[in-house]
Amino acid sequence: MIQGFKEFIARGNAMEMAVGIIIGAAFGNVITALVEKSINPLIGAIFGQPNFDSVLSFTIGDAVVMPGATLTALVNFLIVAFALYFFIVVPMNKLAAARKKGEEEEAEPTDVELLAEIRDLLKKS
Repeated sequence: MIQGFKEFIARGNAMEMAVGIIIGAAFGNVITALVEKSINPLIGAIFGQPNFDSVLSFTIGDAVVMPGATLTALVNFLIVAFALYFFIVVPMNKLAAARKKGEEEEAEPTDVELLAEIRDLLKKS
C-alpha cells in the first residue's frame, strides 16, 4: 500500500494538480482584491452601495431576512468569473495558440513526408 502511494505521489499528474491548487489559491487572493478593491467600489459609485445586501430585506420578529445577500453573492461570482476569463483564460489561450503555431512551424517532417518528397523529386528527373 505504501509503494502504491509513493507511485501515485511521484506521478506527474498529482504534482501538477498540487501546484495548480496552490497557484489557484494564491491567485484567488489577486482576483478577490480586484473585485473588492476595484470593481465593487465602481458598483458602489454607480448604484450608491457596493452590494445588494439590503435590497428587499424585511424583518420577522427579531430576525432580519436579507434576500439581497444572495444577489450580492451571485453578482460577485459573475464578476470573479468575468475577471478570471478575460484576465487569465483568454490571454493563456492566446499564448497557447501562439506556442502551438510556433511548434507547428518548427516541426520536423515525418518519414512519410520525406519519402513523398524524394519520390516527387525522382519523378521530375
